Amino acid sequence: MAATARSPGRFRLLASAVALTVVALVGVALLVLLALAVLLIPVWIGVPGVLGVTAIIRGFTGRHRARAARLLGVAIDRPYRPAEQRGWITRLKGVAGDPATWRDIAWLLLNATAGTLLRLVPVAMFAAALTFLAVPAIWALLPADIDPVYLGVVRLTDQASANLVGLEGLLVGLLWWWATPPLLRADARLARWLLAPTERSRLASRVRQLAETRADTVDSQAAELRRIERDLHDGVQARLVSLGMNLGMADELVGDDPGAARELLAEARQTTSQALAELREVVRGIHPPVLADRGLGGAVQALALASPLPTEVEIDLPARLPAPVESAAYFAVAEMLTNVIKHSQAGRSWVRLRHADGKLAMEVGDDGKGGADPSDGTGLRGIQRRLAAFDGTLVVTSPPGGPTVVTMELPCESSSPKTSPSSGTG
Repeated sequence: MAATARSPGRFRLLASAVALTVVALVGVALLVLLALAVLLIPVWIGVPGVLGVTAIIRGFTGRHRARAARLLGVAIDRPYRPAEQRGWITRLKGVAGDPATWRDIAWLLLNATAGTLLRLVPVAMFAAALTFLAVPAIWALLPADIDPVYLGVVRLTDQASANLVGLEGLLVGLLWWWATPPLLRADARLARWLLAPTERSRLASRVRQLAETRADTVDSQAAELRRIERDLHDGVQARLVSLGMNLGMADELVGDDPGAARELLAEARQTTSQALAELREVVRGIHPPVLADRGLGGAVQALALASPLPTEVEIDLPARLPAPVESAAYFAVAEMLTNVIKHSQAGRSWVRLRHADGKLAMEVGDDGKGGADPSDGTGLRGIQRRLAAFDGTLVVTSPPGGPTVVTMELPCESSSPKTSPSSGTG
């Protein structure tokens, strides 16, 4: 993922170089504390000590990682493995077995040596330039019997040589102006080299993510199958059993009491209608017919029309999407609109769908009370799991007082020509 590149001015870079040179001493202190904590492991106190210092180091390197990302204009992800939660020794083994821990330590050493050197060069050039530029002005104030000295490559003996030193200062200043950004970028690249995830760690992280996503998908599918089974058992099956009983009693009464038989047949007819309605509801929960017939755009428009809240719909889908993606997107939007109706106390809502650059972007918002939290309740977590099966993401922005905006993205390619136009539904 790319980040927005920044081009700070030379003086800001100079101030940053001075600050980072001082802060490098903090890194050295952390290394000393870590070494002491390791030595104290045999007396147990070192175990929480190592974990605590390591956590501080990760926070310290995280700030430098963010600084390097801003300067280079690239995103630098955290490279660490998920933290172990079971017991001190297990957590210590997890930290010690994480290659990113050792890369942090290597960076602290390199930051205190090569990194400090890269940052001190522009500081030294700036100080030299200021000193050389001041020499022509202060030469007349110096004692007449001052011993000749070399400032740079010029031997300072008189006003003329002092003027040459000033010219030398101008050249050094120009060199400082030209060299500062590359030197500070080189320092940032040094941090990126050691603090960014390696290809191997990225692959391991991706494997873990896929394993978690697969487990979530299997769990979601199992829960969905149980829901369908429950709906069929408690609804349609019960109706069909009642229908069979009514037909059986009508068959017994048709000769002796035709009126009672007709009543039973009428009740059976009503039961049949109810069973069909419940069966349609079950089918809609699996894959709504409107989604198959009209595509995602038409299905979302139907959701908006059925909503009790005024719902504005903006759709920009140039083509049909793969059926699994459409299904996941439809149910995600449907769940979000249900949440809006139940919890938001909103007066209006909106849905925006757009497919571009191989991604389906969905936005569901409302003007309600805000304060939505993905960790509170199962609705948003369920949507996250549904989208994660397709490498999708969900981001919630919901300050107290609103508005609430939920942004979802699904990577996908379109599969067939457009079937429904963009529209707005109020």
